Amino acid sequence: MTGTSSQSSSGEAGAARGAAPPPGGAAGPWPTTGRTAGPRDGTEAAAGVGAGAEAGGGTGAGALDGERTRPVWSRDFALFFAARAVARLGDTMLPVALAAGLLQHGYGAGAVGLAMASTAAAFAGLVVFGGVIADRFSTRKLMIGADLVRLGTQALAAVLFYSGHVVLWEICAIGFVNGVAGAVFQPGVASTVPRLAADIQAANGAIRIAESAAQLAGPAVAGLLVGFASPGGVFAAHAATYAVSALCLLLLRLPPLLPGGAAAGHASGTFRADLVEGWREFRSRTWLWGVIAVWCLYMIAVWGPTVPLVATEVVQQHGPRAYGLVNSALGAGTVVGGFLALRLRPRRMLRAGAFALFAFVWFPATVGAGLGVAAMAAGAAVAGAGMSFWGVMWATSVQTQVPPDVLNRIHAYDVAGSLAMMPVGQALAGPAASLLGADHVLLVSAAVSLVVPVTLLCVAAIRDLVRADAPSARGLPPRPEGPGAQHAADASVPSGAGTPGRGRRKRP
Repeated sequence: MTGTSSQSSSGEAGAARGAAPPPGGAAGPWPTTGRTAGPRDGTEAAAGVGAGAEAGGGTGAGALDGERTRPVWSRDFALFFAARAVARLGDTMLPVALAAGLLQHGYGAGAVGLAMASTAAAFAGLVVFGGVIADRFSTRKLMIGADLVRLGTQALAAVLFYSGHVVLWEICAIGFVNGVAGAVFQPGVASTVPRLAADIQAANGAIRIAESAAQLAGPAVAGLLVGFASPGGVFAAHAATYAVSALCLLLLRLPPLLPGGAAAGHASGTFRADLVEGWREFRSRTWLWGVIAVWCLYMIAVWGPTVPLVATEVVQQHGPRAYGLVNSALGAGTVVGGFLALRLRPRRMLRAGAFALFAFVWFPATVGAGLGVAAMAAGAAVAGAGMSFWGVMWATSVQTQVPPDVLNRIHAYDVAGSLAMMPVGQALAGPAASLLGADHVLLVSAAVSLVVPVTLLCVAAIRDLVRADAPSARGLPPRPEGPGAQHAADASVPSGAGTPGRGRRKRP
C-alpha cells in the first residue's frame, strides 16, 4: 500500500502502492536475528544462528556479524532487483498496449477500462488468499510459476493482436488470469527482501528507484513499439519481461528462514485456519491496521479522484504533451524520494513518512488552482518525492516489525486494504466533477491530503513506532507487536541480558 512494496503485478496495484504504496511494497524479521541466517546456500544456517546468539546486541538490533557487514548489493539481491525492475517496466507498458490495440480494433474506452479492471479485480479479490498460499509453500517457486503463467498469457495476447483476432471477452479472460497470477506472486515479494539484504531500508529504496525509473520509461517504450511494430509487439515485449523475471528468480538463492520461523510450519494447519490467523495478526497491530484504515480515506478522497481528474484537466487545458510532462515529473520525484530514503534513517519511520506525505498536496492543488504547466510539474515532482519516501518507510516498517511466518499474509491484507477503496474513489470522481467541477474536486482532494498525515500523526501507535533496528534504552531491541511475535522476541534476547543481578551470558 502505502508502500512496498511496492511492486504489484497489475498497473493499478502498482499505482496504489508505488505512489502510495504498494509501493509499493518482505519477510519481516523481528528485531534481532529474525532476518534469517546469512549464508546464501543454507549450509551454515545453524552456525549463523549460533553466531547471532553470541553477537547479542552487537548492533542495536542484535543482528548477526555477517549481516552487519553483508552489503545490499549481493549477487542474489541484484537478481531480485533486476527481476522487479524488468517486470515493472513491462507492467507500465501494458496500459498503452491495451488502449492502442483495442481502439485499433474498433473498441471504445469502456472496453479498455473493462480489460484493465478484469486484472485489478482478480488481483484485489484474491491477494489475501495468495498470502496464505505464500506462507504454506515456497515463495520463490510460486513467484516463478506466476511469472511463467503470465509469460504464456501475454504471449497468447500477442498472437491474438498479431493475427487480428481480438475479442473482448478473451482479452478480459487473459487479464483475469494475469490478476490471479499476480495475487499469488505479490505476497512473496514481501518475504524476499529481508532474506536478501541486511539493510532492508536501503534495499527498499533501491527497488523503489528502479521501479520509478521503469515507470518513466515503460510508456515511452510501449509508444515506440506501437509506432514501429504493432500493439502485438508490446504484448510480446511484456511477455519477455516475465521471462526475464522468472529467469532471475530461478537463479536466485534464498537463505533459509530461522528455525521456528519458517512458513512450512503452517502447512499442517487448514487453509481457513491460516487465513484467520493472518487476520488475527493483522488486527493485533494497531499501527498496521490504523495506517490501512487511514489509507482507505486516502484512496477514496485523494488518490482515486486525483489520477483521472488530473489527466482530464491537464489534457483539456494544455494538451497531452503537457500531461506527459507532468506525469514524468511525478515519476522523477519518486526517484528523488527513493534516493532520500537511501540516505535518511529516522528512528520513527512512520512519523517521518507521515511528514513526507504533506508534500503530496502540491499535486492536486497546482492542477486544481489552474496554475501553469511548469508549476504543475514542480508540484508533481515534490508530491512524488514525498510519496516515495513514505512508501519506503512503510514497506520497511512492515518487513521488520512482523514475524516472517505470518508476513506474507499480513502483506496480502495490506495490499488488499490499500487497493479496496481506489475503484470507489475513481468511480466517484466523475459524478463529483460534474456536480462541483473538476478543479474544485481536486482542491478538496488537496485538503484531504493534508488531513491524512495529520490523522496518522495523531495515532500514538503509528507516530511512536520505533524502527526495529534502533537500540532501546537498556541496550535491547524493541519487541515486535502482536501475538505471534513474543516467542521469537524472547528467544532472541540473550540469557540474563538487561536483567539486574544476573551474570554474564554463558559462552558456547
